[in-house]
Amino acid sequence: MSLHTAGSLTLLGFEPSFMRLPPPRLEVSDAELMWINPDYSPHLLWETGLCQDNSKGAEVRELMSKAFKGPLIPTQQQQVLAELEADSRLVYHCGLTPQKLPDLVENNPMIAIECLLKLMSSSQLNEYLSALVNMDMSLHSMEVVNR
Repeated sequence: MSLHTAGSLTLLGFEPSFMRLPPPRLEVSDAELMWINPDYSPHLLWETGLCQDNSKGAEVRELMSKAFKGPLIPTQQQQVLAELEADSRLVYHCGLTPQKLPDLVENNPMIAIECLLKLMSSSQLNEYLSALVNMDMSLHSMEVVNR
């Protein structure tokens, strides 16, 4: 060990110098080449429906939530009616409940009529009809009952 000027000991001067040659490269055999560069090149499979809205009738649900609160413009009303006509099961997923039926009858009676016609085969039809009967009588409610 050498003595440094500040009185501390260091090992800087006593390291052995190792002279090593780099190891020789191994020859690559044909079997290794097949492993490194395989002939099998898999193709990526991409699902086109990924990250898309899978819920049916999201737009109809949005329009129905507006229909409960106020009258829809004729183009929106026609869009809801067309979607309900295209898919009769959409009435079960659009957000309509027996409690919301009176609001729909008052604001959009044509949509209410179409929904009730689609619900004719439902087990909940009695609940919807009792909600319709128990609501306050108005021109719109009489129109829905009449049809």
